[in-house]
Parts: sequence; C-alpha cells; structure tokens
Amino acid sequence: GAEKLLNDLGYRLGHTLGEGSFSKVKAATSSRHKGPLAVKVVDRQRASRSVVFKFLPRELSIVRKIQHPNIVHVFELIEVSNRKLYIVMEAMDTTLLQLVEHVGKLPCVPKARDIFVQVVRAVRYLHDRNLVHRDLKCENVLLSADGRRAKISDFGFSKEVNGYPDLSTTFCGTAAFASPEVLMGIPYDAKKYDIWSLGVMLYMMVVGSIPFDDTNIQSMPQLQKKGVLYPEGLPPLPEPCQALIAQLLQFTPTSRPGAGQVAKNRWL
Repeated sequence: GAEKLLNDLGYRLGHTLGEGSFSKVKAATSSRHKGPLAVKVVDRQRASRSVVFKFLPRELSIVRKIQHPNIVHVFELIEVSNRKLYIVMEAMDTTLLQLVEHVGKLPCVPKARDIFVQVVRAVRYLHDRNLVHRDLKCENVLLSADGRRAKISDFGFSKEVNGYPDLSTTFCGTAAFASPEVLMGIPYDAKKYDIWSLGVMLYMMVVGSIPFDDTNIQSMPQLQKKGVLYPEGLPPLPEPCQALIAQLLQFTPTSRPGAGQVAKNRWL
C-alpha cells in the first residue's frame, strides 16, 4: 500500500543505497523533482522508543526548517500510516568516507581544504541557529560526482539547544569521532562536541586514518589528553593545517574555537 501511494505521488523507488537498523535509503526518481533522489524509509516499528519519541521528531522538526547549500536538501516528508515514514532528499554521488578510503588520503590543498570549508559553513549555519548535529563524521559528508560540492546529512542525533549553558547528556555518534567529555559521560556542550568531530574529520581527510585508536573506548580519553600524533613517515602537513587540527582537538571543550572562529581561520 505504501509503495502504491508513493507511485501515485509520482515517485519511483529504485535499489537500496544503504541500510540502518530501522531505516534504509533507496535511490528514487520523481515526476515533480528533477535529478536523482534518495528516499530514507523509516520503519517506526523496528525503531526503539527513544528513536520514535525523541530522536525522530527532533530530526523531522530540524530538517523542515534548515536550508543551506552545504546541507543535503529534504524535499518532502511523507507519512504513511503510523509505521512508515519517507524522507525525500536530493541524491549525492558518494561520501567523504568512500573518497578517503579510495584515495588513501587527500592533499591538504586544495582538496581537503575545499571540502572542509564547506562542512564548516554548514556547521556554522546550524550553530548560529542553535542547532547541533552530534554525528559529524566522514560517512555523513556527501559529495557530488566531481567531488567539488560537499553537503552534510543524517540529522538523526541533531537537536535544538538553548543558549549557554545547555548541556547534553546523551551519547550520540560514533566513538572514533566522539570527544573526551562525551566518551567519559560528562554533560557536554554539544556545539563543542561538533567542533571536536570536525577536528577528527580533518585529520582523517589529510592522514587517511583516525587520530585516536578506538579499539578500546575506555582508554580513548587518555590518548586524547596526550594530544594528536601523526604516523611516522607521514610527509609533514602544512603548518596551518596542523595548527587547525590541534585547535579543534583541544581536550578541554572551552579551549576549542566556535564555528564562527573556525570559519575565519586564515588557512581556510
């Protein structure tokens, strides 16, 4: 019935692009939108109560009100019965994770810098509106076919924060991109968490691996406190790039710059 309704609305669903525990993303086309689409199909019956009653309503309320050239555009939300939800988005070609895995590591200038600037613009746009993402990672940065346009996606852990000091307590995201305070279960400033994740992302783009070993999550904060290290034999990175990574990966959240400061960084 649901698929028929989508067909009646002019959508044709294609192959599955990716799959989560309670959702899948399918390629799609529509008579109403030009170009390829991606449709996230959410099955509420397979999702946990916290997703259905807390995270999903937040995600929907946020994607309804944001529009930015570096954020994946959501065209339409279609609710079918109370079980299935379809989120119709623009399709992108690949992810930053796929690019890094394919190339090994990106040249700092221009490639990594050009992509990172766009991610920073999107995060600044969100933070200026008191919105936080809380799951910034290479997998959630989508790229156009030529790799020139970057957009952030997946607002499943995003939320609205009130002005300072509004601390979050939910562990969100992925250990490799999680900041020390989040890993230690300390109430955290979610904007500063996003900034830390940007540091991990930039490091991963230019080094090709994660900065802190995530095999033992318990011991990660000790590694993070010692500061970021670079693999032996890695040709030295441009000093301003290395300096920016060090600023973003400050152990103490208050020492990290805000998104506006990052956007003004001379190297960017």
